Amino acid sequence: MTLDTTYIRGSMAAILSVLQHSSCPQNIFFHFVCSSNASLLRAAISNSFPYLKFHLYHFDNATVSGLISTSIRSALDCPLNYARSYLANLLPLCVRRVVYLDSDLILVDDIAKLAATPLGQTAVLAAPQYCNANFTAYFTQTFWSNPSLSLTFANREPCYFNTGVMVIDLDRWRHGDYTRKIEELGSLPPFLLVFAGNIATVDHRWNQHGLGGDNFRGLCRDLHPGPVSLLHWSGKGKPWVRLDANRPCPLDALWAPYDLLLTPFSLDS
Repeated sequence: MTLDTTYIRGSMAAILSVLQHSSCPQNIFFHFVCSSNASLLRAAISNSFPYLKFHLYHFDNATVSGLISTSIRSALDCPLNYARSYLANLLPLCVRRVVYLDSDLILVDDIAKLAATPLGQTAVLAAPQYCNANFTAYFTQTFWSNPSLSLTFANREPCYFNTGVMVIDLDRWRHGDYTRKIEELGSLPPFLLVFAGNIATVDHRWNQHGLGGDNFRGLCRDLHPGPVSLLHWSGKGKPWVRLDANRPCPLDALWAPYDLLLTPFSLDS
């Protein structure tokens, strides 16, 4: 996971949910990536989870300063949001597989099940795929009219997948030099460009995403049909913000029991 002062409240809830639903919490090791306030964030984690096994890695924002493109969502313009592309470089070589998680989610199932997702003989990562989504909408008409770009998906059947929940084989990532391939493309859609149509499938129960609501109007959303192992408040609205404002969506009540930081996080705390 990444850590910053803006999302630390969500991170704390995510950590607690992982531990509470794990059959062997003592076997879980957290790798946190941050770009600033490392000592403060380390203290916050240690104070809340004194027995947690974790390591904090520094991510240099300058690494991606020239790669970030304009987005309709300012959250995607945060340099730390691109740290997921550099996990293979940041983490030790002995770490061969990781589960990447965003900070705005909670698990209600054992993360060991997700971590054990089979990746087959060649897949670098696994994630829930959404093949009924309008995949073309994620790229501009200029992209699709440029043969050198649109042919990226030749011989592939691409489906949309959310990059907030991924199982990543770091050995295969390093061997395939995927950090460089993503750097050549820039912003978050390159995950789709590089991997769509060539990832291992994870059941949708492991990323019930979009609970943050409509990005333009912030409307509340319901769960997708089917079982639930992970709830993800991707989108504009975050449950802690809506709860503090006394304007929660119904599903925010499922996040509230994991809220350890009942007051907004402060650099002075």
